[in-house]
Amino acid sequence: MSAAWARVAGATVVAAVLTVLLAGGCSGPSQPVLPRSEQARSELIKAAQQVLVDRCMTARGTAGQSASQEDVLFGTDPAELEVTLATGYTVRTHTDGCLAQAHRHLYGDQARWFRAEVAVNNLRPEAQARLKDDPRYRAALARRAACPEKDTRCARESGLDDVRARLEPARLAEVRAAHREDIATYDQLRDRALHRAARLLAGRPTSSQKGPS
Repeated sequence: MSAAWARVAGATVVAAVLTVLLAGGCSGPSQPVLPRSEQARSELIKAAQQVLVDRCMTARGTAGQSASQEDVLFGTDPAELEVTLATGYTVRTHTDGCLAQAHRHLYGDQARWFRAEVAVNNLRPEAQARLKDDPRYRAALARRAACPEKDTRCARESGLDDVRARLEPARLAEVRAAHREDIATYDQLRDRALHRAARLLAGRPTSSQKGPS
């Protein structure tokens, strides 16, 4: 992945988000209008992150130079931050790249955000891993494993999907309770990023407002 990702992937999102923000100009620059839907809020944060990454890449003199763009964008090894999940997987990230700098600007504390985001993004996988402790799930899993390949009837009659559907909500509730502090941190820092993103983008003109180049 190169820094071209930053410009191409975010251009349309930035324009759409700015349209929403600037539509509320009567509220004044100190009170930008925030999107209501979760998808639009995520796009707003991504658009601001896009702007910050572009600025950083340009400031570091790597825009348009493919040789070192990935290191400047993502950081250089070894990764400074890591989280080992209950599932056994370890997730790592860097603190010296432009993406990390953008995260610090938006979320305030990159390490706290990284830990919270990784935890929240893996709540369901952790809940699914806990299913293996249940004898009903293990029995259904064994029945499914005994099915011949591509035997959809056998797979269906194993009952694995039904057992998973019945048991997973309770396991997910357990996992969410165990990670309530991570979830609270995630919500707090994401809200901070949302407001910082709105302030960052509120003063940027849309493409229709820009004069001829």
